[in-house]
Amino acid sequence: MFLRSGLALLLSFPVWAQWPAYPTSSVPKLPDGSPDYAAPAPKTPDNKPDFSGVWAPSRRGVVNSQEGQGVPGRPTGPFWDLNSVVPGGLPYQPWAKQLRDKRWTDFGKDNPDVGCYPLGILQDLTHQFPRRVLQSPSYLALLLERNFSFRQIFLDGRPLPEDPNPAWNGYSTGHWEGEVLVVESNGLRDGLWADYLGSPLTEQAKITERFRRPDFGTMEVNVTVNDPKAYTKPWSVKLTWQLVTGTELMEYICIENEKDVSHMVGK
Repeated sequence: MFLRSGLALLLSFPVWAQWPAYPTSSVPKLPDGSPDYAAPAPKTPDNKPDFSGVWAPSRRGVVNSQEGQGVPGRPTGPFWDLNSVVPGGLPYQPWAKQLRDKRWTDFGKDNPDVGCYPLGILQDLTHQFPRRVLQSPSYLALLLERNFSFRQIFLDGRPLPEDPNPAWNGYSTGHWEGEVLVVESNGLRDGLWADYLGSPLTEQAKITERFRRPDFGTMEVNVTVNDPKAYTKPWSVKLTWQLVTGTELMEYICIENEKDVSHMVGK
C-alpha cells in the first residue's frame, strides 16, 4: 500500500502459494544442503543455456537504479516506474510525458493490471508474480501465474510478421548469440502501459530482449525499447530474475471475486 494525496491504492501481491513440501529436482546443493544458486547454469541437450524453471523479479534491485530520487510517496522499481530506473529517465515525446503524468494523477486507474486485462511484454517482465519458462530447440514459452497468461517465442528461424494483427504480447522470434538468447518483438497493440505509472507504448514499438543465465539462480534480461511515436530515442533497462525453488505456479484469476475496480475513480 502507498499513500498519495490521501488516496490509498491497495495491491494484492501474492505470498506465493507453496506446493506443499515438494522440492525442485536437479538443484545443486551446498555442503549444508541448501541450494547452490551460484553453481554453473545448466545446458540443454543441444548445448544451449537452459532457461527452464520458475522465476521471479529479483528483490536485490535493478542495475543503475535511481530509486529514491523520485517524488516522495511515489513507488519506484521497474514494475512501478521505469522512468526511475532507466539512467537519465525515459526520453518521452511531449504527448507521451503528458499522458504518463495524467495516468499518474489518476492513480493508475486505467492500468490493464487494475482491470485484470493482459499486461503486455514489459509489465509481464517486471510483474511480481512468478513465471515458468518452458524451453525447446524451436520454441520458448513464458507462463505467468497471473491470470494463466502465456507468451510464446519462436526459435525456428521464422521472420517477424510484416503486417501483424495488433496483439497484447505482439509477436516474438528469437535467435542465439553465443550464451545469449536475443528476442525481437513487434505487432503490439496501441495504448499499452510499459509500467504501472503509465509510461506508454504504441503500435510502433519494437522490443529487443537479451536473456542470459550467468549462474544457476540468476536470469539477466536486458530490454531495449524502440518506439519513435512515444520516445525521442531508444532506451534500455536491465532486469534481474531469481530462480524460485520449492514451489510451483498456482491458480490465480484476477477477476475472481474482484471488488476493487469500481473504487478506482482517479482524480
